[in-house]
Amino acid sequence: MAACLCSKRSVVAGARLEAKWPFCQGCCQGESCTRWEGRGVLYDWVTWVFTPVTTEITSLDTENIDDILNNADVALVNFYADWCRFSQMLHPIFEEASNVIKEEYPNENQVVFARVDCDQHSDIAQRYRISKYPTLKLFRNGMMMKREYRGQRSVKALADYIRQQKSDPVQELHDLAEITTLDRSKRNIIGYFEQKDSENYRVFERVANILHDDCAFLSAFGAVSKPERYSGDNIIYKPPGQSAPDMVYLGSMTNFDGTYNWIQDKCVPLVREITFENGEELTEEGLPFLILFHMKEDTESLEIFQNEVARQLISEKGTINFLHADCDKFRHPLLHIQKTPADCPVIAIDSFRHMYVFGDFRDVLIPGKLKQFVFDLHSGKLHREFHHGPDPTDTAPGQQVQDVASSPPESSFQKLAPSEYRYTLLRDRDEL
Repeated sequence: MAACLCSKRSVVAGARLEAKWPFCQGCCQGESCTRWEGRGVLYDWVTWVFTPVTTEITSLDTENIDDILNNADVALVNFYADWCRFSQMLHPIFEEASNVIKEEYPNENQVVFARVDCDQHSDIAQRYRISKYPTLKLFRNGMMMKREYRGQRSVKALADYIRQQKSDPVQELHDLAEITTLDRSKRNIIGYFEQKDSENYRVFERVANILHDDCAFLSAFGAVSKPERYSGDNIIYKPPGQSAPDMVYLGSMTNFDGTYNWIQDKCVPLVREITFENGEELTEEGLPFLILFHMKEDTESLEIFQNEVARQLISEKGTINFLHADCDKFRHPLLHIQKTPADCPVIAIDSFRHMYVFGDFRDVLIPGKLKQFVFDLHSGKLHREFHHGPDPTDTAPGQQVQDVASSPPESSFQKLAPSEYRYTLLRDRDEL
């Protein structure tokens, strides 16, 4: 007996769709049809009409991963595990998003949706530092982008994300007067080229594709750019602020690595702002936070902090994240360390276990003071002193040492880390 098609359901993008079939005269849900008209040809026709055209998600392994990713303009890769329920929930959504995008970008190498079974290919998972399932990473011509996809898991959201990635990252200037209207709160990179069809511009465009989330990229060509090309094609950086001087790239414009490194240094500041939008990404980097809490309009304290971080802590760049946060937006972390926006500016460390306060902000100008604060974190001194009082070496001669038990405030920014309600997490952080 044929299965009942009176109520055929399918799940697409999390929505339950229902199609009623007029040629089934009567049946009960979950049972076989007892009265069926037009079987055979009609059944085949119905099956054909309602079966969507699907595209195969490319499965990556050690043999094909480099070739496929290197030849893809844009590739979105789903790193998953079959036993992970979040991975199971994402599969049909990921496949449907691939179908939608394939219709808009039919060329095989324009956009690739691919997946990696991390249980079967643990070497690939280790190569890309997969710490949770599912993880969606974006690649451009084989190069993994710094920011992974962390948005909504829906067909529309995934499709919109790919459309955004396929949009031109460089805004063309048709008149140099447009530069006067730039948003100077952003970091602007401007390229002046004689021709758009040139190796210089292709390298510039490739860098823009990678760093467009961190900087605004603009370009001018031919007669429009000529006043700025007195020594040939060039790239300039306009830092935030109306009074900040421009900086000129002096390296080879056909050298991708040199161009990328110079622009990345300008686009990704040493001290980054933490927001609720990028908090998950920053926490997942796994480095403790050294944070300046300041009022948004207090740019003077931010400048002091930036200068002292550059002066005292540049060698610690790979061991701690230097951040600044809006006191009004991050009132909750301030309350954890018994502070309010009225106390700002405040400097603190969040180790993802506990939070430690620097003391008086003005002490940041004392040579080596901020550096010692970070060293005390890495040595465990901050943790010991919060639990047991000052180290014996910090007491005056003859002063009796007492074991003063205390409990440091718990981490507040740990709550911004990837959630167990959204991912299967694979590891925990060590305590500091």
